[in-house]
Amino acid sequence: MCTGGCAKCLGGTLIPLAVFGFLANILLFFPGGKVIDDKEHLSQEVWFFGGILGSGVLMLFPALVFLGLKNNDCCGCCGNESCGKRFAMFTSTIFAVIGFVGAGYSFVISAVSINKGPKCLMGNNGTWGYPFQDGNYLTDEGLWSLCRQPENVVPWNLTLFSILLVIGGIQMILCAIQVVNGLLGTLCGDCQCCGCCGGDGPV
Repeated sequence: MCTGGCAKCLGGTLIPLAVFGFLANILLFFPGGKVIDDKEHLSQEVWFFGGILGSGVLMLFPALVFLGLKNNDCCGCCGNESCGKRFAMFTSTIFAVIGFVGAGYSFVISAVSINKGPKCLMGNNGTWGYPFQDGNYLTDEGLWSLCRQPENVVPWNLTLFSILLVIGGIQMILCAIQVVNGLLGTLCGDCQCCGCCGGDGPV
């Protein structure tokens, strides 16, 4: 497969992942599926916008760049023959690194939140806070009763942040693949695909 075709495949995969990440982060603002009265009762990590910015908006830029690389006929980029494939593929590696950083940001935020647990009305003292310690609730579902409100906030946050964790991990892998793919395309030069397309010349 030509490096441009590979990039298009990666870009097409990143876009739905970005949409899912964006939606998952939006849902975190409604713990338990309900509107919360005081925004201070939301978990701190929700406001870091890991899914909205890192896995969402920031990921759209490299995805669109990757999709545009297929329009490179190996002698130009996006129909502009004055722009060489080598430069276009090199530029894609820069966007891939940006995407990797964004996905990594979302991945770290999600991991921290999963380990920390959600902010909730604690049953032991009737105040809002974080009742769990170092992910202890992950292996002991009985501890979930420590959160009195919002209802079902523990499985809600755990599920959505786990989704963001998986999405961020997949996006990091895809962006890393494009870094390698882009470097290969850069080394191939303007009109040679180095046999990547099943031949020795351009496609």
